[in-house]
Amino acid sequence: MKMKRFTFFILMLAATVHTVFGQREAKAQAILDKTAAAYQKAGGIAITFGGTQQGTLLLKESCFYLDCAGIKSWFDGKTQWSYAQTDEVTLSTPSPEEIQSVNPYALITSYKTKFNYRYIGSKNRNGKQGQEVLLTPRQTGDVKSITLTVSAAYEPLYIGISLSNGETQEFNITSYQTNRNLSISDFRFDKKKYPNAEVIDLR
Repeated sequence: MKMKRFTFFILMLAATVHTVFGQREAKAQAILDKTAAAYQKAGGIAITFGGTQQGTLLLKESCFYLDCAGIKSWFDGKTQWSYAQTDEVTLSTPSPEEIQSVNPYALITSYKTKFNYRYIGSKNRNGKQGQEVLLTPRQTGDVKSITLTVSAAYEPLYIGISLSNGETQEFNITSYQTNRNLSISDFRFDKKKYPNAEVIDLR
């Protein structure tokens, strides 16, 4: 009788855990869906961030411009330009994984196919209360997990990227401006502004 009761308890516990994780997954997906929808409606976005590194980020649809750690990167949806202080600019056609490593916001449009996710709970970031979701890649790679905290308006407050080598990159969003008037030229390298830059084409 004791064994039967013990087995029944284990089965009930397993069912409860499965239900809780199912609820956490459903809540995480709802948060990510609303965050993605808010991102799509935001138009041009200008962001400043601190944390592991400080910088600025411009976004519009699949395009981005990133100025961080002495490197400026432009991506117009197809070609990426990376300019270093050594006065060199490298042209490449990056893979989606490479784009994600440079632009953390790429996860907002790829979470459904490339990540498992679950709801962690309420979290205070930068003095603002938000909802936190943990994403883990479905395939093994450089990224071990990603922690995303979003505000009540479903705007990211914090992105933490845990790497397989044990390092963690943290991005605390200090300013988030939407509906900025950005054109495709904002996401392409302008040779006129860097006349002495050596161009290295890796495409």
